Amino acid sequence: MKFLKYLLITIILAAGTDAFAQQTSKSGTTAAQFLKIGVGPRAVGMGSAFAATADDITAIYWNPAGLASNLSNEALFNHNNWIADVGVDFAAIASHLDGFGTIALSFTAINAIESMIVRTVEQPEGTGERFDAGGFSIGLSYARQLTDNFSMGFNFKYIRESIWHESATGFAIDAGALYRIDVLNELRLGASISNFGTKMMMDGRDIQEIKQVGATSTGNLIDAKIILEEWDIPLTFRVGVAVDAVKSEDHRLTVEVDAVHPNDHTEYVNTGFEYGWNDIVFVRAGYASLFEESTEKGLSLGVGLNYRIVNSVKVIFDYAYQDLGRLENVHYFSVGVNF
Repeated sequence: MKFLKYLLITIILAAGTDAFAQQTSKSGTTAAQFLKIGVGPRAVGMGSAFAATADDITAIYWNPAGLASNLSNEALFNHNNWIADVGVDFAAIASHLDGFGTIALSFTAINAIESMIVRTVEQPEGTGERFDAGGFSIGLSYARQLTDNFSMGFNFKYIRESIWHESATGFAIDAGALYRIDVLNELRLGASISNFGTKMMMDGRDIQEIKQVGATSTGNLIDAKIILEEWDIPLTFRVGVAVDAVKSEDHRLTVEVDAVHPNDHTEYVNTGFEYGWNDIVFVRAGYASLFEESTEKGLSLGVGLNYRIVNSVKVIFDYAYQDLGRLENVHYFSVGVNF
């Protein structure tokens, strides 16, 4: 396991150096923006403060080290009604292998534009063609409990974005660590780096054109290609502290605060709580993007229900509401099964 420790330290130092070198807003300067949309109503309901609480399959997004907490099998499907009629879906399945760790496979997809008319200056009413735009990522995750109190995890992702006949691809790694301290009903410290990877550049036949070289009467026609700029993907560094402020047989109240530093905007703080009754009914609330420059995010609320069908099978339903100010609000839904 020494290799994994060294790999985690290398990624955090390299990515963290790059993240903290940027102290001003660079909004709109990264590709694959859908990678910044939170996954799972549970985490979103807590104000997206989840780096140290992450103990279910959505830890894939927030802190992959949290996957090591799950000693069973789990599957989840999450749908977000994002702004501007954009739909975002996340699906994942994870399995714990004794003596090896936890592995997971995940898929995220965004449908940004669905079948719109192609219009040009010469044909403003439409050319008869239609186009769409979207993106997806496929991830393979691995997490392991190295000691009773310390775990680490990684995601390896393939990313693709497309619009009409153009597309861009990239690869990224997420890395995370989670440490538990046996004080105050278990104090947890979590840290993660998300989307440490390659740049992305659009390419395809839409950026090809015919150019004439030479005089109009005698010039030759040649195929030309516009070279577009490469863009970073949205690197994000999270550090979180969580504690079970109340923990008894029937009641649990978890409180968390996360500090977040993205490479394309200013730093901010997320905070929230989760109250659970008998590990069956859950109520959540939080506030996202405190101190972030020009943010529209704010209050979030959520509820959850864990219903055990039989001893080894539990169905999980979660919902969250997030206020986005002038962009109105977003609703998150998920259904999962633990078996």
